[in-house]
Amino acid sequence: MAHQDSPIGGRIPIAQIDRIIHEPARFILMAHLYVVECADFLFLERQTGLTRGNLSSHLAKLEQAGYVEIQKEFVDKIPRTLLQLTSVGRRQFQDYRQKMKKIIDKLPE
Repeated sequence: MAHQDSPIGGRIPIAQIDRIIHEPARFILMAHLYVVECADFLFLERQTGLTRGNLSSHLAKLEQAGYVEIQKEFVDKIPRTLLQLTSVGRRQFQDYRQKMKKIIDKLPE
């Protein structure tokens, strides 16, 4: 664990970094959803390269945390899954970005 005076951790102990978002697959999902109002499952599957099973698993964890809202609907009798960040998810991602930026900015060149 980083000490408070560590040049890397600065004033943000690594323990304060959101582990749900920090996992690489979930980070990329959050990043994609952060820049759009909503996205469908197939779009995220193509953009991330995750398998359907992995994508479903990571989205379920994000939904359990309250970060992502999942809506299922039918369009011309074809199922479609829409995903969007909740207001909590958006705030958590902003907080994660700020903390990671502070940590990265303190790294020696």
